[in-house]
Amino acid sequence: MSRGSNILRLAGAAAAAGVLTAAIALPAIGGAGAMFITASEDLNLKPEDLKEPPLAEKTEILDAKGNQIAQFYEEYREVIPLADVSEVMKTAIISIEDFRFYEHGAIDIEGTIRALAKNFTAGGVAQGGSSITQQYVKQVLYNSADTEEEKAKALETSYARKLNELRYAMAIEKKYTKDQILEKYLNIAYFGAGANGIEAAAKRFFGVKASELDLAQAATLAGAVQDPNRTDPNLGKDHRKRLLERRNLVLYRMDQLDKITPEEAEAAKKKKLGYKGTELPGGCGASRYPYYCMYVRAEVLRNPVFAKTKKQRAQLLNRGGLTIKTTLDPKMQKAAEAAIKKHVFASDHPVASEALVEPGTGQIKAMAASRKYGNSKRKNEMSYNVVADAEHGGGTGFQPGSTFKTFTLLTALKEGMKVNDGFSVGAGYRAPFYSTFKNCKGESIADPTHTVTNDEGSGGFKTLQTGTWGSVNTFFMKLEEKVGLCDTIKTAKSLGIKRADGLDLLEFSTFTLGTNEMDPVTVANAYASIAARGKYCEPMVVTQITDRYGKVKKYQPTCKQVMDKEVADAAANVLTGVFTEGTMRGVGGIGRPVAGKTGTSDAQATAWFAGFTPDLAGAVSIGDPRGSQKYKLNNVTIGGRYYGSVFGASVPGPIFKDTMLVALKGVPATPFPPIDSARFGGCGQGCAPVRQQPDEDRRGPDDLPDVGDDDFTLADPPGGR
Repeated sequence: MSRGSNILRLAGAAAAAGVLTAAIALPAIGGAGAMFITASEDLNLKPEDLKEPPLAEKTEILDAKGNQIAQFYEEYREVIPLADVSEVMKTAIISIEDFRFYEHGAIDIEGTIRALAKNFTAGGVAQGGSSITQQYVKQVLYNSADTEEEKAKALETSYARKLNELRYAMAIEKKYTKDQILEKYLNIAYFGAGANGIEAAAKRFFGVKASELDLAQAATLAGAVQDPNRTDPNLGKDHRKRLLERRNLVLYRMDQLDKITPEEAEAAKKKKLGYKGTELPGGCGASRYPYYCMYVRAEVLRNPVFAKTKKQRAQLLNRGGLTIKTTLDPKMQKAAEAAIKKHVFASDHPVASEALVEPGTGQIKAMAASRKYGNSKRKNEMSYNVVADAEHGGGTGFQPGSTFKTFTLLTALKEGMKVNDGFSVGAGYRAPFYSTFKNCKGESIADPTHTVTNDEGSGGFKTLQTGTWGSVNTFFMKLEEKVGLCDTIKTAKSLGIKRADGLDLLEFSTFTLGTNEMDPVTVANAYASIAARGKYCEPMVVTQITDRYGKVKKYQPTCKQVMDKEVADAAANVLTGVFTEGTMRGVGGIGRPVAGKTGTSDAQATAWFAGFTPDLAGAVSIGDPRGSQKYKLNNVTIGGRYYGSVFGASVPGPIFKDTMLVALKGVPATPFPPIDSARFGGCGQGCAPVRQQPDEDRRGPDDLPDVGDDDFTLADPPGGR
């Protein structure tokens, strides 16, 4: 029986079996190529448009200078033009997958008939016979599927799927040139080992670009696309053996088609597989700046400004092929990292962390910590973002201690007190009545049975200036009583203060002593608002996003004036004295106008420093993540140095100073605006008694007790804290 008769008989059997249900007329490749096979009158093979969603591409994260610091992807892929693929790679893939690619239309009839014959013999779909165009269609359908069920349907071995592929392929052949189709196929194909597309595969398998692939490498990748899971070299020796066999089959086929010489084929076959398994960097674990990276990722995922829903934002980040430019300043980041490393070792139990924020924009310029990011307990790594709040990948934070006294100071200035207004206080403070302090619900929450103390005493007449410089606990409890707990809380909230764990602020009378757990980003940004003369800006890390098509969207700071400029200026004026007259006097300044506040929580559980210049603000915390209340900073060795007790000026203060010295090097010094003397100078109704000891109000660290700055004795706050 002739070949044509066999074909006709085969097609007739298929139609009789009811497998093909629509009309088809396909040219059968035979002697003169004039024979046709016909199934039934109802077969309808007409081109059908295929929806081609953009391919999933990696998203790059850049610092403010344009250097890549991280990348995210659901599928690692770099889309490249066909011109960037080596000629031998094009030849290899066509030789093994569809050697008549440039000759046939949407359907390779010879290959399809050959596959059909084998399928009928096997009693099912045993062989594909797909052209490269059809394979591209299948990949598009698979990649477009949202559910596992849809993915399975895109790969199912059925004639219905095959006919759909043919319809789509016919439309694709009309829409694109052969080179365009080959380019699309090479960019969408999966090669194994997590590499999608030819560029990613070349880098993953051999550490080269697709344009640099040689014969043996090209044959390897061409062999991998047929069944990438069976030949995935990452999965062991058996998989590599099968990949090697596939490579040699491709070389044999290229030789058979006279695309290479027998000598070239034999020489390539003698080469080892050469799989390098080059790491494809992705995620924050592979970033040079993991904590900053985690913040950026979390911000993009949570902020509706980037897309309406979280699902859309995740797709953009992991599949969108975006280029995200951030606010990270590599010079400032390096300064923070070096300063922390100088004072705290990665192997220490306590962890130090620092955030730098630009006043007037809220741009986060740096985020650094003493420990490396990771999951290794042996290496003492951190698995969460210790610099940020829980919403940005952080933990529960640390109590910031007396850095919160600044918010009470601001409230007093807002309510009309002058810098030399004050009152006499003792070594201990006890609320006179339960109603002395009311939370923002109007509930009485004072505890007349509890006494807040200054260790070793340090009472007397204190003003806004001297009380702040010496960080006197009893003075600030009395000051908070005077200005109101709720007003103090409102001031803090206006500057962006919120708990690191995302819960509501605890509204206890000891609020001014910093009993709410915080993160450095939040505290640094609050202090940056003072430096910006009372203008609060939301913390900001993304300045620009470029999509895969080159469209650029810029993002501006979100700011608002939350207090009078003169109030912020007066507070800054008081806080400059912390360096010259107060708890930071022993550490010293930075050679330019600077202000700030130390902070130490109950019995040295944690220590902080928060400060600012008009150009840059920062906050440093240190505490033991195993549990700061259990593992206090007493009798500890940090950075190779023994400390009987750690205070704000012991470790955090020096870190802040060393950071600023380098971070602001070359930046012209900006002065603070002068205090409005008419409004805030001198004293009003709270002037010092006439018989005051001359030096009583100018006591610095050398005059204070050995316990250091702002430590206080405080039991668990009322309400079970």
